[in-house]
Amino acid sequence: MTPEQRLADVFVALAGCTTDGPPDVAGTLTVLAHGSPSLLGVGAAAVVFAPDEHEAAHVAGSDPAVSRLEHDAVGWREGPGNDCHRTLTPLTQAALDGRSARQRWPHYAPRALGLGYARVVALPLRGHTGISGALVLLSHARQSVLTPGTLTLGQSMADFTAVTLERAREADRSRTLAAQLELALSSRIVIEQAKGVLAARLEMTVDDAFAVLRTHARSRQRLVSVVAREVVEGRADPGLAGE
Repeated sequence: MTPEQRLADVFVALAGCTTDGPPDVAGTLTVLAHGSPSLLGVGAAAVVFAPDEHEAAHVAGSDPAVSRLEHDAVGWREGPGNDCHRTLTPLTQAALDGRSARQRWPHYAPRALGLGYARVVALPLRGHTGISGALVLLSHARQSVLTPGTLTLGQSMADFTAVTLERAREADRSRTLAAQLELALSSRIVIEQAKGVLAARLEMTVDDAFAVLRTHARSRQRLVSVVAREVVEGRADPGLAGE
């Protein structure tokens, strides 16, 4: 398989993870992490996705050891991925055994060196609404320094992933909101119908009928909409008509 075919397969797989239903964040990140090493010529890759400070970060790596490293880095709040996400800028060709890396990443650098990696690159996941994480690329000492063209390709993969997840999450939120609105409208209609039934049965105004319905539901710690549906369907507590 040619590099172009492998690249096309990765992009198709990334898009396919979010085609239908809720976004498959883990699957999407795994595709990017596993596809990056061979396409970009690095030893390993990891992806950190944290679009919301109130949401736990999602992490995926090309192998278990790198996954654990990046998971721990999230807890340490250090490492190239954290710096890239925080500063909103790429981090390129940093030597893990240099003084700067050891000072900036006292936990991350020794651990990465222990896994056999000598250099690291971090590219931001850039979506339409901002930076949502980082793609971390780890290289062995014997591997070549990444060329500008390779870095551009890596950035394109990171950006495509960010935009794909962003759109999928937006679509999922829209579906959830639509379902909530539909449920609210359905409940409102059933309540109005129940008010009419009770008003006719008890010979009172619809406002008084709603008060009866609400009091009955609250006294039994039930939803008004559930009791209303029972009234409409003729399954309500017989005592309701006498209240």
